[in-house]
Amino acid sequence: MQNARTMTGYVKGDRHRAAASARPFVHVLADCSDKLSRICAVLEQRFAVAGERLDAEAKLSQVPYAIVIRAELRDVDNIAAIKKRSARLAKATKRIFLVEQPSHVCVSQAYALGATLVLPGPLNKIRLLAALAEPAEPAADSASCSTQPDNAVETAATAIASMFTAVTMGEPLDVDGTKDAGRRIADRITEHGLSEWLTTVRRHHEGTYQHCLLVTGVAIDFGLSLGVGRADLERLYSAAMFHDIGKARIPLAILDKPGRLDDAERAMIETHPVAGYDFLKDHEKISREILDAVRHHHEYLDGSGYPDALAGHSINDIVRILTISDIFAALIEHRHYKPTMPRNEAYDILCGMTGKLEKALVTSFKEVALSR
Repeated sequence: MQNARTMTGYVKGDRHRAAASARPFVHVLADCSDKLSRICAVLEQRFAVAGERLDAEAKLSQVPYAIVIRAELRDVDNIAAIKKRSARLAKATKRIFLVEQPSHVCVSQAYALGATLVLPGPLNKIRLLAALAEPAEPAADSASCSTQPDNAVETAATAIASMFTAVTMGEPLDVDGTKDAGRRIADRITEHGLSEWLTTVRRHHEGTYQHCLLVTGVAIDFGLSLGVGRADLERLYSAAMFHDIGKARIPLAILDKPGRLDDAERAMIETHPVAGYDFLKDHEKISREILDAVRHHHEYLDGSGYPDALAGHSINDIVRILTISDIFAALIEHRHYKPTMPRNEAYDILCGMTGKLEKALVTSFKEVALSR
């Protein structure tokens, strides 16, 4: 039997049997034989599986339904090997990266390499099979499906990943790229509607990245429903894209923690608006309105919010719209450890926040929450 040093590929059955099988074909890539064989063993009961190590010659010929990659993404050789396969990877409907180090840098790197979903932490059989079992995007939306390089979801996810990388690595921030991603989301929602965006994002992304994508989509649809002008819509979606950039300073273990946060963890979470503001304040392409939204999207009209306990007229319109969108998105987002809250229940919670949110805006938001 080949050992981990000499085994460069793993194939369950031959490629002809895989192609002829009625089961979906999944291709597995890993940086060592042990990882490769373990993933293939998990998948082979439900899928036609073929796999290869990243240090082997790329041999993938047919287009798989999904590609699963498990590799150390801080290794430049692994990154180069994945990039070498990028043209083939782009053809797969799903590209799931299993990232062992749950850090912003590794998750960001996975999205930059073309991931449609990142599952951080140890190999979790149930979550991996569930991710692969979920349906692909509808054929009717082929113009913007996840196999296309100009897909708004991937563009936006990559922009968010790049923002987080810029904060954690001290790299330059691509402001224009982030704003362009927001514009693409606006175009997508204008064409396909909010529900399609929410469904697609929840299918392909988890945790902090999913939340940022959901907030941006909800804020854009809210702005469209209010009839805001193009310039104000651009300010709104830019604010939404940037609003949580300070969370790059918060460990993912806290951001994505299942269950209630303790007092110290909550205090750390509440540092993110100021952290984001401090990171962005010296960028000449970030307007005052965007900076204000980044710093104050957790403020409430009654003065009970943070970080500056603003109240009443001290909170501008963009912030008020963003705050409602942020809360709603947090309630309806999908997490693997809790069921997704129905939109009507999330809206009821907003209605119950009397004195904290502008009543007229909450009333106007009903159409977005329930019927748009």
